[in-house]
Amino acid sequence: MATSNVSKSSKLRIGAVHYLNTKPLIRGLTEFAPQADIRMNLPSRLADTLAARRVDVALIPTVELLNRTDYAIVSDACIGCQGPVLSVKLFSRTPVEQIRTLALDEGSRTSIALVQILLAEQYGVRPMLEPLPIGASIAETRTDAVLLIGDRAIHSPPGKFHAVWDLGDRWARWTGLPFVFAVWAAYRNTPLGDIATALSAARDRGLKELNTIAEEEAASRGLTQPQCLDYLAKNLNFILGPRERQGLELFESLCRKWELLTAPPENLSVEKVS
Repeated sequence: MATSNVSKSSKLRIGAVHYLNTKPLIRGLTEFAPQADIRMNLPSRLADTLAARRVDVALIPTVELLNRTDYAIVSDACIGCQGPVLSVKLFSRTPVEQIRTLALDEGSRTSIALVQILLAEQYGVRPMLEPLPIGASIAETRTDAVLLIGDRAIHSPPGKFHAVWDLGDRWARWTGLPFVFAVWAAYRNTPLGDIATALSAARDRGLKELNTIAEEEAASRGLTQPQCLDYLAKNLNFILGPRERQGLELFESLCRKWELLTAPPENLSVEKVS
């Protein structure tokens, strides 16, 4: 496939995530967008980086998209799930209905909103929240429950828990819809060329090379190659389609119901920023 004409006149700054779940999205991105400057960071920090215009397009938590009327989705590539996601989990030391305090992984923002929605809707629980710093272990907090995301959520931490929730599974069973954790977004009216084509092409390359990605990444993640492949192929969804949109719309309405957003309502639409 030919390379895209993305930002040939100047380097396009693309913010991506260094978690395992983003690897299929950026496979071959340097080929499809050869002039791009790809910068890796945590999802929550990428959101801040995009807001400050230190990157032109970024893979950001969906809750950040919903909280901004000046952002647009720029690709049909995403990170989501249609059932168990494996890498977003709630570990509760008490029965769920008795959760009063909750520590939240600072690497996440969408999952923070999602866990609050699930607890409130399903158990009427609105716990006190506190941060769990990046690099801190679950043993370093005394809260009733802890939300973990990313690679460290895949490996269950030591300790006994009354409940362990896979948030993707809880959402899918409850709503019957997929969940979308992150999307490629940019400020509206940002000149990005055909970045949508490049991002879709990179995703498509990644989906074809999941076996290779699993071979390359498994050992460093503490996984076997089959475990890594299963996670990428069975737990994750990388295509933003009509049902994913429905899930996003429901998530937005629930975020507004529980006052987790500050921006006014905005219709979601995958559009090419020009």
